[in-house]
Amino acid sequence: MIEIKGLHKYFGDLHVLKGIDLTVKKGEVLSIIGASGSGKSTLLYCINGLEAIQQGEVLVDGVSVHAKGTNLNQLRTKMGMVFQQFNSFPHLTALENVALAPKIVKGKSKAEAKEIARAQLQHVGLGDKFDSYPSALSGGQQQRLAIARALAMEPSYMLFDEATSALDPELVGEVLDTMRLLAEEGMTMICVTHEMGFARDVSDRVAFFHQGIMEEIGPPKQIFSEPKSEHTAKFLANVR
Repeated sequence: MIEIKGLHKYFGDLHVLKGIDLTVKKGEVLSIIGASGSGKSTLLYCINGLEAIQQGEVLVDGVSVHAKGTNLNQLRTKMGMVFQQFNSFPHLTALENVALAPKIVKGKSKAEAKEIARAQLQHVGLGDKFDSYPSALSGGQQQRLAIARALAMEPSYMLFDEATSALDPELVGEVLDTMRLLAEEGMTMICVTHEMGFARDVSDRVAFFHQGIMEEIGPPKQIFSEPKSEHTAKFLANVR
């Protein structure tokens, strides 16, 4: 599981995360919603060790992410992360993009890495794009390529940072369908998202962040139908 205890994060004088306590269990899908600047994406970066923290602790399967002796590269193999931008290597084909990390990070042979890449590209519906370069793919296909690249490391957890926000509206659905598939397969997922339909339909729990505080967390039905916080109610009234 992922455990977050008393997490505080500052950017200079700006207090971005103000004492976050959160546990995400294996197999759970947690969606994090809230206005821009509420600390949602920063939380994912802290979980993955991409941002330092000033107070508190983040534990992934009992290992303290920010402890001095922690091998972050090894720990990150458990956490696939999908960003807003696609971050593909433009000079590599889809197959080569996905095969790269298993070969370099996990020490797989070239043949093994390509086999993993083929399987994951098929998994996300890109079985006919092995030899395509990123520039020949739509935005939705490039984001599914990014998901396949993360899955190729066989992670225990997937972190999605607004994975559809850079996409044209007509391409959002294909990425959300891939995320729904992963949820159905039992992947543990933390999804920072503006897609309220996804948060409501796919999540086990939804957390609402407001100005660096986790204002409330609960089952989707409760959050969307009977929010306890007036900030949550106001936010949902504006995005529906």
